[in-house]
Amino acid sequence: MKKVTGLFVALSLVSLSAFASNSIEQGKIAAEKFNCASCHGADYSTPIDPTYPKIAGQHKDYLVQALKAYQRGVNGANGRGNAIMGAQVKALNNKDIENIAAYLNSLQGSLVLQK
Repeated sequence: MKKVTGLFVALSLVSLSAFASNSIEQGKIAAEKFNCASCHGADYSTPIDPTYPKIAGQHKDYLVQALKAYQRGVNGANGRGNAIMGAQVKALNNKDIENIAAYLNSLQGSLVLQK
């Protein structure tokens, strides 16, 4: 029984790793499709305007929450209001959001995440 459990765990880890890689690759494709770099910069760390956030290396769960909040807008519960982002995220489905967040999280950024 121990060998079967160990094999199951090993196969699960391999499949999770493959899934994560696929999510990152799909996120890269989606970020290009939806032209995220046009505002956040080609490396997602040098936005075209200093008031725009650096998103490379940002926490995945934060990015997911932020994108969904922009979709809800200011009238939705826990929504965010921004004319540019509100228009950009309308076309995103949940899978796009998850994939884009995985991709951006995988990038090396200049954010200070821990002091």
